[in-house]
Amino acid sequence: MINKVIVAAAGRGTRMLHHSQDKPKHLIEINGKPFLYYLLNRLKEAGFKEIIMVIGYQQKIMKEVLNKFEDQFPVTVVNQFSRLKDKYGTACPIECIEQEINKENFVAVCGDNLWSVADLKSIMIDDNLNYLAGFFSEHPEKYGVLITDENDYLINIKEKPQEFAGNLINAGLYKFTPEIFSKIALTKKSIRGEYELTDAINLLAHEKKVKVKKINDYWLDFGKPDDISVVSKFLKNNK
Repeated sequence: MINKVIVAAAGRGTRMLHHSQDKPKHLIEINGKPFLYYLLNRLKEAGFKEIIMVIGYQQKIMKEVLNKFEDQFPVTVVNQFSRLKDKYGTACPIECIEQEINKENFVAVCGDNLWSVADLKSIMIDDNLNYLAGFFSEHPEKYGVLITDENDYLINIKEKPQEFAGNLINAGLYKFTPEIFSKIALTKKSIRGEYELTDAINLLAHEKKVKVKKINDYWLDFGKPDDISVVSKFLKNNK
């Protein structure tokens, strides 16, 4: 059984504009509670015994909020910026928690996304493969598109393709084996000057070690101001 989940919440979220000027976007309030509360609640209901939160931007505020909810959601906090100085990218939250994982399989989530408890449970597969969640989108050009074979093995991830490559996109929900750490060590800086988690996943995919699990319920991205009202309305209508 998989007990550990990593929550990547080190970034500010610049696309949230003024909403994240004085706090991480994960703490923007939705219906009276920080967005992060709803994610932690779902992780707890899914059955994770250990939540490891990777923080960085405005870490003091993040810790204060987490302390308020420590009775409901005990969380181990790891500071990405102190462990990986001058190194940025989506691979970094995973790279910096290797010692906490202790050679176990684990689930990793983006701290600015929401999924159903059922979809979280569906990716808790304790075997020797890696998994990532796929979601059907009408605008795949804005995301990483998942290219798979007939058996749902990942062939590769195409980031924001200019030409249509499919409608199944990366939904920021992963199950990893400890092998992900060795692949992250092999990745180079992308053209953005960052270390990309998708590059490490593609290395695993080339060895046929990654499968895609399709989202059955919902996936909500919390990355831009318009998403605040969308998530608020969704939560009110789906208590």
